[in-house]
Amino acid sequence: MKSNTPLPNVTFQTRVRDDSIDGPNPYRWHDMTTADYFAGKRAILFSLPGAFTPTCSTYQLPGFEANAEAFAAHGIDDIYCLSVNDSFVMNQWAKAQDIKSVKVIPDGAGEFSRKIGMLVRKDNLGFGLRSWRYAAIVNDGVIEAWFEEPGLMDNCPDDPYGVSSPENLLAYLNQAVAAE
Repeated sequence: MKSNTPLPNVTFQTRVRDDSIDGPNPYRWHDMTTADYFAGKRAILFSLPGAFTPTCSTYQLPGFEANAEAFAAHGIDDIYCLSVNDSFVMNQWAKAQDIKSVKVIPDGAGEFSRKIGMLVRKDNLGFGLRSWRYAAIVNDGVIEAWFEEPGLMDNCPDDPYGVSSPENLLAYLNQAVAAE
């Protein structure tokens, strides 16, 4: 992806809490579009191969969560974590990780990941279709800066991580401030 490219417009099937629903699962379906998430704000979008997986759960998601205030100081309104997982899995992962600042986006069918060119096969790990690891700074739905892990390919034998790390995005933002 290149800077100044608009994000693909898709509809995400999410589950939201609804206190009018009784029982142990008080959630209802709620469609959200790309514009619902990104219009009129400056945000970080990062994507990863799967909820509950080692690098994603140990470094990437917790790192963005821990740095939420530092990102806000750089004018970031929201931080979104996207994965080719359904809303049930994404919501439970956020709960298990005790996430308060990062918001999760379920790309259950991989439509967004496909349209942005990041849908890859991970059959070698038993995952099927998943997102390649990347991050972006997005301004009003348009990519401002793009951070893609090297080696984009189906069934990659490695899981590169570094380019899309929160530390790398913070370094980019700090450098941009220093250049002003």
